[in-house]
Amino acid sequence: MELLGHGFYYQDWSVGYEFRTLTRSITEADIGNFVGVSGMTEELFTSYDYLENHTSFDGRLVPGALVFAVAEGLVIPATIARTGIAFLGCEINISGPTFAGDTLHVEGVVSEIRPASKGNRALVRTDNRVVNQKGETVLTYNPLRMMKGRPEAD
Repeated sequence: MELLGHGFYYQDWSVGYEFRTLTRSITEADIGNFVGVSGMTEELFTSYDYLENHTSFDGRLVPGALVFAVAEGLVIPATIARTGIAFLGCEINISGPTFAGDTLHVEGVVSEIRPASKGNRALVRTDNRVVNQKGETVLTYNPLRMMKGRPEAD
C-alpha cells in the first residue's frame, strides 16, 4: 500500500527542479496567536491605533517571522516529510508587507545538491519565494537542509 504524504529523497530532485505549494491565508487569529507565543509585542502587530495614526499601512501587518513560519509550514509537508534530517540555515529577505487576509504560497527551485561524504544523505538548498494572492513576492529565503537518500534496495 502506498504511503501518501511522504517527502522526496534527495535523489528524486535535481538542480533546477521547481515546485509550488498549496496556499494558506493569514488570519487575525494567526497574528494574535503568533505575537502571544513569540512575545513579539511591537505595536506594528498589536495596535490598530498605532497603525492608523503612525504609519501609512492600510491593514493589519503580519510579522515577517510569521510569514517565514507559514512558508515552512507549506513547504515541509509537501516536500520533505520523513526525509528531512536537519535545517542548517538560510538567508531571509522581506521584500514587501503581508497583511491579515493575504493568501500565500511558496515557489521554489532546487539550487544545490551535495551528497554527504558518509551516509545516505545530502545537503540540499532551495531558493524559495513567498508569493501573495496579487502575485507579489513578499519574502525570499534559501534553506539548506540535510535530506535522506532513497533506501537501499534489498
